[in-house]
Amino acid sequence: MIDYSPLYRDLSNTPLQNWLADLPAALERRVAEAHRHGDLARWQACLSQLPDLQPRLLEWQHGVRIGAADELSTAQQQQLRETLQGLHPWRKGPFELFGVHIDTEWRSDWKWDRVAPHIDLAGKRVLDVGCGNGYHMWRMWQAGADMVIGVDPNLLFLTQFEAIRRYLPAAPVWQLPFTLEELPEPTGGFDTVFSMGVLYHRRSPLDHLLQLKACLRPGGELVLETLVIEGNEQQCLIPEDRYAQMRNVWFLPSVPMLERFLRRSGYRDVRCVDLNRTSVAEQRSTEWMRFQSLPDFLDPANPDLTCEGLPAPLRATLVATRP
Repeated sequence: MIDYSPLYRDLSNTPLQNWLADLPAALERRVAEAHRHGDLARWQACLSQLPDLQPRLLEWQHGVRIGAADELSTAQQQQLRETLQGLHPWRKGPFELFGVHIDTEWRSDWKWDRVAPHIDLAGKRVLDVGCGNGYHMWRMWQAGADMVIGVDPNLLFLTQFEAIRRYLPAAPVWQLPFTLEELPEPTGGFDTVFSMGVLYHRRSPLDHLLQLKACLRPGGELVLETLVIEGNEQQCLIPEDRYAQMRNVWFLPSVPMLERFLRRSGYRDVRCVDLNRTSVAEQRSTEWMRFQSLPDFLDPANPDLTCEGLPAPLRATLVATRP
């Protein structure tokens, strides 16, 4: 598992230094619990088979590209591909590792390209809530963040993050295997907080917005990306059962309603910076995620509807400031 001792050192003399009282013990407990997970030993075995190399190439302009294909023999590259395939399914990306292109379910680089023009992360301490395997955290760091911390309890996502971090060991980018609620009190320790693809999984969206605000320093910025519907400030969608085959979708507001939620939660300078209909080119099955994906969740006769007859996924990104 990840050696978090450099993180503890970096937290000293920051607004997050109170984490040092609880975080090491909490991580030890989580690691002990993790070893009871049936697949963890197999995933960790995959990590042990990764080539021990210092990559010559790091390229971030169009994604996360680590190492060049000519740093491995053909046989080594095939072994690397099989090893990384052992961490299937890969949801967020894409990544390129020594010439192996990990074509993930989501084109998360497209989302980043929509978000990045509206934020300034230079010198910032950043929290990414529901970070998945950490794809966006690497982009945040390369956008100038001083420290990026992500939280996601999924152990497979953590293992995928470890696979990438192996080749960037000095990067101030960290993933913690917790939910937001399990973190120590954040005491307004972050300059920027991201919540992307999380709000609609929360039974109480207002509570989530308040929890995010508590993580921000005064003047800090929230970047919120979530499913929405078209409509005025009085309209929202509460699925009766599933939405696009997802059981844990609770609340899809209109953009005006979501803006009101943010204002009522105490944010100011609330603005919607992007509205995007998710396409089957942005979310789809690949050899790196072989299960069903968005094309299977839409009405085959009308792609403007989900298979349940509800409006097809529409995603909004909003930016707001804590006073």
